[in-house]
Amino acid sequence: MTQGPVAAVTGPITFGEEGRSTKGIEINKMACSIDRPLEGNSFGIHYVTGDLFNCPEQDALAHCISEDCRMGAGIAVLFRKRFQSVTELLNQKKKTGDVAVLKRKQRYIYYLITKKKAYQKPTYDSLQSSLEAMKRHCLNNGVTRISMPRIGCGLDKLNWSIVSARIQEVFKGTNIEITVYSLETPTKFISHTK
Repeated sequence: MTQGPVAAVTGPITFGEEGRSTKGIEINKMACSIDRPLEGNSFGIHYVTGDLFNCPEQDALAHCISEDCRMGAGIAVLFRKRFQSVTELLNQKKKTGDVAVLKRKQRYIYYLITKKKAYQKPTYDSLQSSLEAMKRHCLNNGVTRISMPRIGCGLDKLNWSIVSARIQEVFKGTNIEITVYSLETPTKFISHTK
């Protein structure tokens, strides 16, 4: 395994491609290259402090859910309210280790199925299988940017250093950029159950 350089830059940024500004979002851009990507590939993980739903409109979104698609706690509640379509997700009949997908305008929303029931906890292996399914969909559909929270690390209690290593393992050698959003101060999420 080759150790690559790691650079961190913190400060206000502007997305120049489309002229969109992050308006006060602080970014900590880190070139996460434990293994050097293949020529022409630009995989990277970038860390942003701010609201995930303020990410650029061309970014796909991703988060973790259970097979039963309850989405009754944590950031999943916000995804459920914003994108709805629980029936559409259930009709995809995805199992643990798969990814369910919605498309809204030009954006894909990825629902990583990491456990069977909402009250259970995921494993690192089920998360990695879901990430691999998401990567396949991204590569088949031209997705090059994904924004996500620290998946699996809120209510699901996985360790971010292990999760981020799994993300790097899955996406290295691709041109997919991943932006990980964290709120400045923890937010108390409302619980929503049927």
